[in-house]
Formats: sequence, structure tokens, C-alpha cells
Amino acid sequence: MILVTGAAGLIGRYLCTRLEHEGVVVRRFDLRNGSTQDVRDRDALAAALQGVTGVVHLAAISRVIWAEQDPALCAATNVEATETLVGLCLECRPRPWLIFASSREVYGNPARLPVHEDDPLLPINVYGRSKRDGERLVQAGFDGGLAGNICRFSNVYGCPDDHADRVVMAFAAAAARGGVISLEGGDSTFDFTTVDDVVEGLCRLIQASAAGERLPPIHFASGIGTTLRELAGMAAARARGPVRIDETPTDDFRVSAFVGDPTRAQALLGWTAQGDLGQGLSRLIEMLASARS
Repeated sequence: MILVTGAAGLIGRYLCTRLEHEGVVVRRFDLRNGSTQDVRDRDALAAALQGVTGVVHLAAISRVIWAEQDPALCAATNVEATETLVGLCLECRPRPWLIFASSREVYGNPARLPVHEDDPLLPINVYGRSKRDGERLVQAGFDGGLAGNICRFSNVYGCPDDHADRVVMAFAAAAARGGVISLEGGDSTFDFTTVDDVVEGLCRLIQASAAGERLPPIHFASGIGTTLRELAGMAAARARGPVRIDETPTDDFRVSAFVGDPTRAQALLGWTAQGDLGQGLSRLIEMLASARS
């Protein structure tokens, strides 16, 4: 049995469905299912760990702006709960393996592109620092005898039920209904990865972790950079109604560039991103437009 925290989130719901389709018994754990599934609750986590062979820890305050607005909640959810989870895993007999989901935000604004996993971790915002600190706690658990691995995500997209303010979702929604595409920092460049690709990578990392393989941190990223201005143009070209692009400067706490080096994932897991951004954006616009009709 595998415990998935954050099981009702963007990645969690797709991962759980994939694992269950493959015959894996999954224990879903998510605050959206009720207050008894809060990662900040030590007793709830301890109960959820009973009988599991592995943990995929996705639960987090996952939006940069939310973390800036409530740093205390971010620390409690992303850092303190991770520390509790690591401690509980170490106490289990037998110990489950643990996969920790981190983020491109740990690098801050990198000195070079593409970013390699061994580049410095210099986060510039509350969320990025919480993920860096979570990585450190998990690494300490590994040093203490816990098995598992760390992966880092980058601008995952592809679910029509995603948070409305995520950039791909926001642009696709505007294109599906017509209206205004609000573009903050048009020159900002990011590495967009489909949720299906990320789930494939996680499944491969689960297999490696279950086999006892201890790997260095791994990007699940495409290695392709796209500016937000280019993304807005792609969305506008696929719009179902008239759209206008309004561009404004970005906030100081937001990372302005990330493209991940995918070679380690390919070398160690045989994983390469397959999704095409244009096709993925078209599918998402189609799903959102169909939901409105």
C-alpha cells in the first residue's frame, strides 16, 4: 500500500488514478477530504502510515502567492509537517520509503539555463524557502536510514480543475471564454510540463524507491523554455472568442526564469517529457470550453 498525501491535488489525483489502474493499493490523504486528513495533525499522519510500504508526499501550500500571504501556514504545512512525517517514517517498522515533491522555486533566479539539479538552491520567496527546508529535512531522514528520493516539478499543467490562477490554467480559461489574458512579466521564461508526464516520472521513481535505489534529486522538466508572452500568444491564437492581452510587471518575489536540465531523469529513470505545450494547451482550452457549454 502506498500513502499519497495531497491526493486530491493536481498531481495527486492523476497519480492515484494511475496507480490504482495498475493494481496498486493507494491510501489517499488530503485536507480536501476533511479535517481528519490534515498533514499538520501528527496523530492523523501516524494513523495514515499504518501498513504502508511507501509514501509520496505531495501535500503542500503550493502557490507562491498563498505562501507570501500566510508564511506561518506555509511553514506549518510545508516544513513542520514534513519534519513530522520524516520522524514518523523513521519510527515505523518496517520503514516505508519516502518520495518528496519539491519545486523549481528552490533555485530562485538561477545564474544559468538550463538549470542542473546540483546548481545552488537560492530561493527568493517564502514558498521556495519552504521547499528547500523540506528537502533538507528529508535528506536528514535519508542520512538517518530512511529510503527514498526527491524530485522537483516545474509548471505542471493539464487538468481543467486546476487552480484558476495558475498561469496555463488562467490563459486557457481566458481563451476558452474570450476576454482578457492578464500577463505579468511577459519576458519571464518557464519550463512547462504536463501532468501526465509528471505522473509517469513519479511512477518510475516509485519503482526505483521501492527497489531501494537512492538517487540524487531529479527534475521532471521538459528542458524547453517558453516566455509568458509566447504562451499568451499561443492561447490567444487558440481562443474561442475575442481576447485582449494586458501586460503588467511581475512581483519581486516571483522567479523570472527556469528551464530544467532533463538529462538526469533520462539517464537514471529513462524518463523524457513527451507532452507538447501547444497540443496540451489546445486540449485544455477544449475541455474548459466544453465544460461551459
